[in-house]
Amino acid sequence: MKKDIHPTYFRDAKVVCSCGNAFTVDATKPEIHVEICAKCHPAYTGEIKLIDTAGRVEKFKTRRAKAVAAPKAKKARKKNN
Repeated sequence: MKKDIHPTYFRDAKVVCSCGNAFTVDATKPEIHVEICAKCHPAYTGEIKLIDTAGRVEKFKTRRAKAVAAPKAKKARKKNN
């Protein structure tokens, strides 16, 4: 490793979330403040909700059901003379 080009490495950097959760990680800064963490993120807590704009989820489900029920027919190839 070259000297004096790498940042200082902290083995026990403190991460503080806006929800109040705090934990330690390895980082190049001694303290890190974040807005969201695994304790309060909706995808990890099970509170995530699908936002259905104009029935997009239903449209996708119906298209998918049609595709599975009736597979696409192959097109006949034209011969080039």
